[in-house]
Amino acid sequence: MFSPLRLSFGFMTAVVSGMTSQAQTADVSLKANDRIVFLGDSITQAGAGPNGYVTLVRDELQKNDKDLKVEVIGAGISGNKVPDLEKRLDRDVLSKKPTVVVIYIGINDVWHGESDPAKGTLPERFNSGLGGIVDKIQASGARVILATPSLIGEKKNGANKMDAKLDQYAAITRKLAKEKKTGLCDLRQAFLDHEAKNNPENKDEGILTSDRVHLNDAGNKFVAEQMLKAFGR
Repeated sequence: MFSPLRLSFGFMTAVVSGMTSQAQTADVSLKANDRIVFLGDSITQAGAGPNGYVTLVRDELQKNDKDLKVEVIGAGISGNKVPDLEKRLDRDVLSKKPTVVVIYIGINDVWHGESDPAKGTLPERFNSGLGGIVDKIQASGARVILATPSLIGEKKNGANKMDAKLDQYAAITRKLAKEKKTGLCDLRQAFLDHEAKNNPENKDEGILTSDRVHLNDAGNKFVAEQMLKAFGR
């Protein structure tokens, strides 16, 4: 295995209360003949290519958990936000009859609204949309793992322009994982911890990303490790 948008007071209180540890969310250990769909944006689209995190997860499971006969499917599309996932959920996910769906989303919901909030996804819309997606997947009988949005810039100690907003959306994701009893892969916290230890020059990119957002080889390996942990491997 791989060795502020302004919110209402009530909604913000709910978000803060949702900052939970993975231990408070569901166990999504893999079972025999599981079919996993990774749903997301360009990070997941690239993740299904050579050296991508989806491919690395597949390779690892085929190597060390071959008897489980787990199938791994990538369903990432560049530029996607939560409203895009809603539109293609039936076609690209539920039609595949998955038993596990990993949702890694939120970067574009934040990033696209950097200059114009209308081009991103407002927090309340992100919350309701992602929650609805989880509900539909769970109604189909599949288990869900929610992954928090990772990075828009690799500087430490909140020095990136979008850090506060990313933290806000990561908190929404954690809250939903607890409320909906899904698994949680807390990539946001994992990336922050890694950067604190491995970015002594406080670089904007080049540690886990190639361009502040998209994963380089080290980043893909790192995300694969975190995903495998979320599966209990």
